[in-house]
Amino acid sequence: MKKETNVTLVTVAIFIATFMSAIEGTIVSTAMPTIVGDLHGMNLMNWIFSIYLLTNAMLTPIYGKLADRVGRKSVFIVGLLLFIIGSALCGFAQNMMTLIIFRALQGMGAGAILPLSFTIIADIYPIEKRAKILGFNSSAWGIASVVAPLLGGFIVEQLSWHWIFFINVPIGLITIWMISHYLNEPKREVIKAPIDYRGSLFLMLTLLCVMYGFQVLEHGFSLVLVLMFVIAIICFLLFIKTEKTATDPIISLALFKNQTFNVQNIVAALVSGFLMGFEVYMPMWMQGILGLPASMGGFVVTPSSLMWVVASFITGGLLAKYTPRFILFWSLALLACGSFVLAVLPETTSFSTFLIVAAFLGLGFGVTITTTTVVSQNSVSKDQIGVATSFNTLCRTLGQTLMVSVYGIILNLHLASGVAKYKHSGITSDMMNRLVNPQTATSLPAKLLPTLREILYSGLHVIYMTSVILMILAIIVNLFGKRKKVVER
Repeated sequence: MKKETNVTLVTVAIFIATFMSAIEGTIVSTAMPTIVGDLHGMNLMNWIFSIYLLTNAMLTPIYGKLADRVGRKSVFIVGLLLFIIGSALCGFAQNMMTLIIFRALQGMGAGAILPLSFTIIADIYPIEKRAKILGFNSSAWGIASVVAPLLGGFIVEQLSWHWIFFINVPIGLITIWMISHYLNEPKREVIKAPIDYRGSLFLMLTLLCVMYGFQVLEHGFSLVLVLMFVIAIICFLLFIKTEKTATDPIISLALFKNQTFNVQNIVAALVSGFLMGFEVYMPMWMQGILGLPASMGGFVVTPSSLMWVVASFITGGLLAKYTPRFILFWSLALLACGSFVLAVLPETTSFSTFLIVAAFLGLGFGVTITTTTVVSQNSVSKDQIGVATSFNTLCRTLGQTLMVSVYGIILNLHLASGVAKYKHSGITSDMMNRLVNPQTATSLPAKLLPTLREILYSGLHVIYMTSVILMILAIIVNLFGKRKKVVER
């Protein structure tokens, strides 16, 4: 007798895996000052995050193809195993270089978790329920944003920073056990065509160079930056050439002839870019301009996470009644209005006002990202859902990475300009660094605080004007979407 998938327990396992992945970034950020102090590696600190992002993005499309070819279950388990092994090794790291290497392995495993979670949800739920389950799964990010700083602080103070990595091991093993026992896929037809190793290699090299290029972009124009993008272009052209002749390409070029697929992924990338501007720089506004403690700075984005979940739950009903183009128009309009409000809010705006703006932005983010995910999956044949979902995840990652670099350059230029303008008053760049840290801001001369805050406010103002442009571009792209409802295939 064929064993059926236990949908409820598989959904719980996916939620646990997503939560484990979601909490990782925030909990590492919380522990980073302690890690740097223990391993003496301030100059290498950024690579703890960058290498994780690089390897994650590189392998995401590979996992998607393998999931379509050999099945979701085995590929998901392999990704979880890599994540667990990488986490354990990170916990044993004794210096910054080994920690960076093991974070690369951890990122390789993490590249499977988010796209494969979405893919499995697409397999086991009909489209009218899928958006709600995606909303439930997305709540892991909201919970993580609240729990991670508290858990990270407790672990660092009561145990040691090593345990922020060790804690993933039992959680990951439980998830693997649940997936292996309760997810049962239909037997797949054996594909005799050779695996597209050359295409995979050129794709990974392209992504590696592009992502690394975005990282060095923050430091300005350089020979390394030019070299990375030249290599990326060459590898991308070789990738296209390879995919045209491959028997079973890693990403079928036919996907990009699908207008709906293209529109959804471009919109997802643009919105994800704005998301980084909101989540990274709102806490800076709270701490540097309003002078609030770090905990309040982090709490300002919590309404967004909560409303994201609510929005995901209502998106299923919207997709049943309206076209994706219509839904996205209004969600993108909401995001455009929200970003414009942030761009024009006065320097003295109260904390409660930001909570209200964050809630409305969360509604826009939730509807947009859930819609683009579901529609991307539904715009391709069932044997390409894994690739389509992974590509959607990849677009979101690239959008975030590019815009983090762009926002960083914008802010640095404006801070440098502001410091130069008021240099005669005794303003220095070091003062700007101290301003955004509530613990060091108190040591700044009181008479200079209004000027320092004005300089920071000016930079943040331009960041959110840039976000307005992003959202306008997203609205324009969405106009190319087709006027038809999503239907279950």
